[in-house]
Amino acid sequence: MPITTFEAHRPRLRALAYRMLGSRSEAEDVVQEAWLRWQAVDHAQVQDALAYLCRTATHLCLDQLQSARARREQYVGLWLPEPLVDDALWDYCDPGPEAALGQRQQLSLGFLLALQHLGPLERAAFLLHDVFDQGFDEVAQTLGRSAAACRQLASRARKRLQAQGFGPDAPAPPSADDPRTQALLGAFAQALASGDVQALAALLAEDVHLYSDGGGVVCAVPAPLGGRLRVAQALLTFARTWQRTPGGAQALRAARVNGEPGALVWNAQGTLEDVCALRLNASGQVLGVYFQRNPRKLLGVGA
Repeated sequence: MPITTFEAHRPRLRALAYRMLGSRSEAEDVVQEAWLRWQAVDHAQVQDALAYLCRTATHLCLDQLQSARARREQYVGLWLPEPLVDDALWDYCDPGPEAALGQRQQLSLGFLLALQHLGPLERAAFLLHDVFDQGFDEVAQTLGRSAAACRQLASRARKRLQAQGFGPDAPAPPSADDPRTQALLGAFAQALASGDVQALAALLAEDVHLYSDGGGVVCAVPAPLGGRLRVAQALLTFARTWQRTPGGAQALRAARVNGEPGALVWNAQGTLEDVCALRLNASGQVLGVYFQRNPRKLLGVGA
């Protein structure tokens, strides 16, 4: 039945759209539109339902990115993806064959942000081939390019991602459950609580960067902040703000954000104010700090 076929492929379509767009809400809109188009098509003429649906979802994403580009050119400050907190991650994992990159890295905020810096066709070619395991002949049919051109698109994307530390040969960071990660988080929390800037800086990689997205709605760091001492000082400033929040520890809880260690922060009125994620390097140091503060992007994030 058409609905059964579609539902069997819904997880992959959602996974593809989220990686293409970096937005849960927009990904769900793409999947819904793909469903409407699936209902309208003559299924007897569709030889491969998954291939048809992936092509449809990819085209919808590319259309969405054209309008999103204009919006992001007017976006105030840094743009970061919408976060996936705790078990919400699994709704956006690809159920298909295991790809070269692990699911956790495929969904990390750093990786998603790196994808957004690719051109739309580069992003699509890379995701379809390297992450979703499609052959270049099939990618070519989807993108309306030759297989050779799609191979070049994916190659350029791969090189750009590898330059940012994302690739199958890049040393893997410790997982959130690794004892090294737990020790780091404990030391990180202690340094924040004590206000020890040198202890905090020692936990950060030399090339650490901090990113914050307020969407022009709330205060946020307007540009990436780099350097151990500068990032440590900024984190301590944020921590002092949290510590002044009535209710103290009740306003913050640890969480996994897009599969990485992080935290949720609520204000005195009980409104979710921050979702923070930490990107670790292979040595277990903090390489990236991501603060999602845009209230529109925090809608639907579980408490």
